[in-house]
Order: sequence, then structure tokens, then C-alpha cells
Amino acid sequence: MVRPPVRPGAVRYPVLAVVFVCSACGLVYELELVALASYLIGDSVTQASVVLSVMVFAMGIGSLLAKRLRCRAAVGFGLIEAGLALVGGCSAMALYAAFAWFGASQYVLVAFALAIGVLIGAEIPLLMSLIQRAETSRSRGAGLGPGRGPGRGEEADLGVSPGGPGRPGGAGRSGRSGRSAWGRRRRARRAARSSRDPYDAAGTVADLFAADYVGALVGGLAFPFLLLPWFGQLTGALVTGAVNAFAGGGLVLWLFRYDLTRRSRKLLIGANVSVLALLGTATILAAPFEQAARRAVYGDRVLVAEHTGLQEVVVTGRRGSPPDLFLDGRLWVGGRDEYRYHEALVHPAMNGRHARVLILGGGDGLAAREVLRHPDVRSLTVVERDPGVVRLARTDPDLAALNRRAFQDRRVTVAYEDAFRWLRARGGDGRGGEEGGHGGHGASGGGDEGRGPVRERFDVVICDLPDPSTTAGATLYSEEFYGLAAGVLADGGRLVVHAGPAAARPATYWTVDASLRAAGFATRPYGMKTDPGARPGSGLGRGAGTGEDWGFLLAAPGGRAPALGLATDIPRPRSLTPSVLAEAAARADRTRADAPPRLPPSTLVHPRY
Repeated sequence: MVRPPVRPGAVRYPVLAVVFVCSACGLVYELELVALASYLIGDSVTQASVVLSVMVFAMGIGSLLAKRLRCRAAVGFGLIEAGLALVGGCSAMALYAAFAWFGASQYVLVAFALAIGVLIGAEIPLLMSLIQRAETSRSRGAGLGPGRGPGRGEEADLGVSPGGPGRPGGAGRSGRSGRSAWGRRRRARRAARSSRDPYDAAGTVADLFAADYVGALVGGLAFPFLLLPWFGQLTGALVTGAVNAFAGGGLVLWLFRYDLTRRSRKLLIGANVSVLALLGTATILAAPFEQAARRAVYGDRVLVAEHTGLQEVVVTGRRGSPPDLFLDGRLWVGGRDEYRYHEALVHPAMNGRHARVLILGGGDGLAAREVLRHPDVRSLTVVERDPGVVRLARTDPDLAALNRRAFQDRRVTVAYEDAFRWLRARGGDGRGGEEGGHGGHGASGGGDEGRGPVRERFDVVICDLPDPSTTAGATLYSEEFYGLAAGVLADGGRLVVHAGPAAARPATYWTVDASLRAAGFATRPYGMKTDPGARPGSGLGRGAGTGEDWGFLLAAPGGRAPALGLATDIPRPRSLTPSVLAEAAARADRTRADAPPRLPPSTLVHPRY
């Protein structure tokens, strides 16, 4: 089939538009892998580093491999885009399946990052070949080829005889000597300009990369603000794959259809139709697949499963019995032994003045339950970043029974904000709370919402936060965070921190201790054994036992560590006695020898967990 002449821009602009779309899709695939791996595996810094480094390396391999497809650039690009749409669109579903049914998904993550990177890396070289071929064809259609000077017709216009020098030109032979010299010079300049640069390689590279980078910007913004809220992880990746297939296949089958043989055209149509059919089928089955995968992870006793916008929250168990609470796949609260954790976290810190109490985290209401057992508590402020967790703790009958409906108590105020930002708004320079800012949405006494500054100081600050080994640990267990916490403590106030398992991870535990001391606190370490019969957690949720212990640090500003004891104004807790606390202190102290000596504190710019 003979390809007709191509107008300037008829190839370049559609190709740039497709580069824009494909770049946006490629970045969405990348962000999908990073986000889902962070949810399923943990440690988002490590997952992002693995995905980015493997993908960039694979892009270089893809660029080299694309050299072998330059002779069939059109069909090669079409097949690569179909493959990229299928691999990228199904990547989130495959990663979740590996986590749900096989438990380990690190190798699947690396494999998909490698495959997607190779396919993305082959895109630009093939598109450059297609543009070059189209521009060269256009130049030849005008009678010029790359590197050619004026043709035979132009020689006649310049007055040079085709027969060679010394012979009179065509004008003498034809008798048309009256043609103007101005016309001959104009045609000569036009011919020289066309022959000098029929294909602007540098300009093409600049245009392609500009479209690529702008598309990456759009994809990066579309992922958190459009795809995740509207479609979720699995369906969002599948929709992105469908867009990718439409863009890549449509470009080749429409714009470069004359470069395709009949067999290649049928192959591309079949490949794209098959990919779109698979993606559409997967989209229809996404909800049943997610339910089956959730049952594989949590068992058959899933009571509640929802995405709050910040995380996945799952409640399991049997109605009428203490439930288990999972956040992003990690056991956060084990209904069987959670009282051991929360009693050990709260009651040693309540030994002393405790009229005003602050809980950082604790959206499940279980730490608040223990605080409210003390009758002389006048106010309790809970700072929780996820309103969905608090709503579930209020409305789910089993969770509400477990926390004894703590959020309905009129002394309780809830602020929906990140703990670090909340402390910074109230602590100012970390020395006091005089310069208070607004605290985000609040809820007091069972649901009244409010907003406004809180300038009070607190007698007790309880940090019921994720484990230090999670991504949030870089901020919530840093020296700066504890400096801000000191700024909201009243004179003689106390701070208690869950610092991870002292026996299982002594380096992490004593790094938290070093960070507290660097912020001006004196610390009292203690560790509680978990219930040997309780369901083991993943080691990343703060309320789930790792099968060994929970490590805590009780701290007070200044050089004198607070005493480790129990208040006498409430009935004795189920799991705590003075002798148990003494053994807990000795247990934590024995782990000091297992940690490296002179551990430095963890800071925002140098996290050490």
C-alpha cells in the first residue's frame, strides 16, 4: 500500500499526545506498586526505593532492546503498549493475590517493576523512529531526501546545465532567457533550506521528553486525587490499563496504518481487543476478587471491611465477642489480650496528677477506656488522624462494647489531625502552648463537632501510635516530636510511649529511649509479656503481640525519671500489680545489653528505625 504525503505536524502532534497519555499511565503504574506494596509489606521508603530503582534500571534495558524493533517500529510500539496495558493494569491485582494467598509479595513486586520498566523504556525510541520515518517521507514527497542538494529541476532553475560545466543552461536551449533572477534565487533558497534539515532530531527529542514529563505530572496528580478516591487500588490500575491500550493501539492503527502489513494489522487488533477484554473482565470481577482475597487474609469471620480514605480497616471475629481490628492488613487490636497492652500503656502514666489527659492516636477508644476508669479525670483529648477509625469505634457494636463507649463520655474531645501537626500548632517552639493554632475537626461527648485552639497543658500524654518500624515512625518517634510533646506537658507531667518489642527489636526500643533523652526527658523503661495464647500479630501493629513482649517508656521532662507504680483511685487492673511492674522494669533493662552501645537519637532528617 502506498503511503500518501504527510502534512507537517500530522504525525508529530498525535504522537506527542499519545506520549503524554502513556507517560501518565506509566507513572500511575509506578505509584500503584509503591502504594500497594507499602500497605501490604510496610516500610514505604524501602518499597519506593525498590520500585523506582528497578524500574529506572529496566527502562534502560527496554531502550536497548527497542533497537531491534526499529525496522518494525509501528507494530512493535503497538504490541508493547498492549503488553504494558495488560501488565500494568493487572499489577495491583496480582500483587494483592500474592500477598493474600502466598503471604510474600516482594518478588512479585520486583518482577512487575522490572516488566513495566522494560516496556516503558522501549516507548520513546520506537516513537522517535516513527516520527523520523514520517518526516523523512514528507521530505521525499517534496522531491528532497536527507542530505541531497538541489535536484535536476533545481539545477535548471539555477542556470546550470545538466550536461556539466561549460555548457549553456536550459534557458539558452529553450529560449526562455526572460525568467527573472529573483525567482531563481527564491527557489534555490527554498530548496537549500529543505535539504539542509528535513528531520530535526534535536527538536523531536525535546518535544517527546516535554510531553513525557508533563504526562508524568498529570499521572502523579491523578493517582491520589482521582483514581484512588473514585476507583480504589485495583479498579484504578485496570482503568489506567484500558486508557493505555486505547491510546497506543489507536495511534498505530490510525496514524501508522500504512506502515502495517495485513498480518500485522490483524495481530494488533487481536492483541488490543484481547487486552481490553481481559481488563474489562477483571474490572467486573474486582469486587468478588477483593472479597475472596480478604477472606484468605483474615479468614471467614470478616465483620466489617472498608476503606476510610487513609487506610483499609477490617474488623473480624464473631458478633458478641471481642473483635480483632486490622489496619492495612496488620493486626492492630487483638480482642483477646488487648487489655494487657492498654493497661500497661495507660495506668503507670496515671500514677500522679491526671486531671487533663492527651492521647495521641488511640482512635479505637481502648486507651480512652482505661483513662476514663479514673474518676478525677476532668478532660480527655484524643488526636486521631483517621475519622473512619473513630466512627467505627463508635458505631460498631462489638468495638463500642470493647471500648465501653468511651467516645460518648462528655469529657472526651476528638481532634482529627496528624499528631505531629497538632502538637506543632499548639507547642510552637516546643517550650509551651501559648501560641496555639486550630486543631482540626473535633468531636466531644458523643459527636458534637468543633474547631478551635486548645491552649491547655496536660498532666499526662499517652502516645498510642503505630510501631516505630512503620513509615510514620520517622516522624512520630523522632526527637523533634518529643520536643513538641514536652511543650504541651504541665509541670510534673508525664509522657508514656509504646516503643516496640524490647526483646525482639532492642535496637529500635533503645533508639526511642535515646530520642526521648535527647528531647530532655528522663525515662523509665518497662516491658510486658504478651498472652502466649493470643493471636500473633505481624510485628508492625502496636496493639498486637509479636509473641514476645510490648516495650514501653515512661518519661518526664528533666533529670529525674518518674516512679513506676499504679494509682490507688481505681480497682486494680486485671494484668498489673506492683510486682508485675517491677518485673516489667527488670525485663526491659535486661535487653539493654542486646542493643548497640551509645545509640544516637532518631531525627526527622536522620531517621534510625
